[in-house]
Amino acid sequence: MVNLIIDGKNVTVPEGTSIMDAAFSIGVPVPHLCFLKEINEIAACRVCIVEVEGNDKFVTACNNEVEEGMVVYTNSPRVRLARRRTVQMILSQHDCKCATCVRSRNCSLQTLANDLNITDTLYEERLEIQEWDKTFPLIRDSKKCIKCMRCVQVCDKIAGLGIWTLEGTGARSTINVSGARTIAEADCSLCGQCITHCPVGALKERDDTEEFLRAIADPKKVVVVQVAPAVRTAWGEGLGLDLSEATVGKIFDSLKKIGVDYVFDTAFSADLTIMEEASEFIARFSNGELAEKPMFTSCCPGWVRFLKSNYPHLTGQLSSAKSPMQMFGAVMKTHFAKEIGVAPEDIYSVAIMPCVAKKGERNMEFFHEEYAGYDTDCVLTSRELIRMIKAFHILPETLEDAEPDHLFHDVTGAGIIFGATGGVMEAALRTAYHSLMGENCPPDAFKVVRAESQKTGLTEATFSLKDTNLRIAVVNGLANTRKLMEEIDRGEKKYDFVEVMACPGGCVGGGGQPIHDGEELAFARGKNLYFLDANAKVRHSHENPDIKTLYENYFGTPNSHKAHNVLHTDHFAWEMPKSPRRDRNGYIVRERCV
Repeated sequence: MVNLIIDGKNVTVPEGTSIMDAAFSIGVPVPHLCFLKEINEIAACRVCIVEVEGNDKFVTACNNEVEEGMVVYTNSPRVRLARRRTVQMILSQHDCKCATCVRSRNCSLQTLANDLNITDTLYEERLEIQEWDKTFPLIRDSKKCIKCMRCVQVCDKIAGLGIWTLEGTGARSTINVSGARTIAEADCSLCGQCITHCPVGALKERDDTEEFLRAIADPKKVVVVQVAPAVRTAWGEGLGLDLSEATVGKIFDSLKKIGVDYVFDTAFSADLTIMEEASEFIARFSNGELAEKPMFTSCCPGWVRFLKSNYPHLTGQLSSAKSPMQMFGAVMKTHFAKEIGVAPEDIYSVAIMPCVAKKGERNMEFFHEEYAGYDTDCVLTSRELIRMIKAFHILPETLEDAEPDHLFHDVTGAGIIFGATGGVMEAALRTAYHSLMGENCPPDAFKVVRAESQKTGLTEATFSLKDTNLRIAVVNGLANTRKLMEEIDRGEKKYDFVEVMACPGGCVGGGGQPIHDGEELAFARGKNLYFLDANAKVRHSHENPDIKTLYENYFGTPNSHKAHNVLHTDHFAWEMPKSPRRDRNGYIVRERCV
């Protein structure tokens, strides 16, 4: 243990503790911008400076450890003046049009400037302007970038992709897409973790709310909206609603107030996905197709993009089942359109998702009988939903629990847990068990696949089903996935079925969820989904009454010819940019600039 004094208070902390953590332990927060614990501890912003007796120079608190007898001042006159000057310098290179920024009132730089009572710009404004493809789902505004390096470190350490890099030196330093590529040319998975970890508004998703509102205003369009399971765990955070108050029914009510025609729960099509994916797995496993390499889940578009750019030779191992979002859109434009007597092209299918990659997945084309178009016409993130509710001046306290519309009303606990890492695997195993054993397993029989924190990025298990040992793995976070894929590719690990989710914690930690700077809420949100599952009336996908009716009236059986035409996809129909060359640790080998 180390003894020191911080702002006149005696502190005792373990050796190796940073000055910042030591101060926080006694309720003294040290302001910072670039710091992310265990991810970005490089003191790039120099906002966390403190004064240490006996040291003429300021010391950065985030990456300097405590020492015995150290006397620290976190808020001395010298520190306050220097910190104000640093922030004013950062502001001179930041577009301060806060009124039109999506991160206004949720911006670390804005908060810090207000806290420091900065009311003027001391230095001349010099903004960097880079061109950007505004049609791409991920948008970067160079005028707002503060060069904190968070996006670079997050992409390297969490996503393992190295999409971002630091270019130039000194005042000319900037963040750009690595390898002299445009963002469209890069192998970006669109996980959106760089967005949720950016302290300002330099990174954001493409906003599609106006396109959605134009469809509502079009009298020819029948607007149908689905809401993903993970959205219900987080949307209340942006509206000041307690978790118990922020029900999915209130999301349905808000959407009806905005003007949509039909609202549905994506947990329904998650159940549909399980019926197709579990049936496909049993068939491929029984036929010996998985003897060498496992079948991979295909519901996470960030993961699919990652595999197709980094391990394209394994594309055939993906389940051919569409994601729940795409399945729902396909059902909307086939069976549902016929049931309500509307032409498929007049159905406007909208998905509220916790994910930026879903905006890219939306571009996948759908061909069935006479209809050619898209399964999904528009994807909005949880953040876009929150902004729309505010734009329509809907008071959260006036919202009531509304039911989803009929035909696709019923959902199960298995469909709800799709939004958490391990949820897809657990739901699939419940139904696979029933198919193989002829009876239901206890709903929590496979809960070992659940992850409680990011430290358990990989979960492995073996289950005995009908005298067969079934080897499975569940992994979340693409850096963890890369390590696992290398082991699978080299034949060091053998599995039959693998679930992959690009984001830490799964969809609940998606790149489209509300942002809380410096906090990771994914696993707490995931626990809420498991709570809803535990309290659901029906917990097995194959027991969903509306799913049974859909098969009886339209598809016949899982993996039937019609089901394949509507609910499955060809992963070879499109390509991703190939990943650049990497070293043995998985990091991009960058060309040296001369």
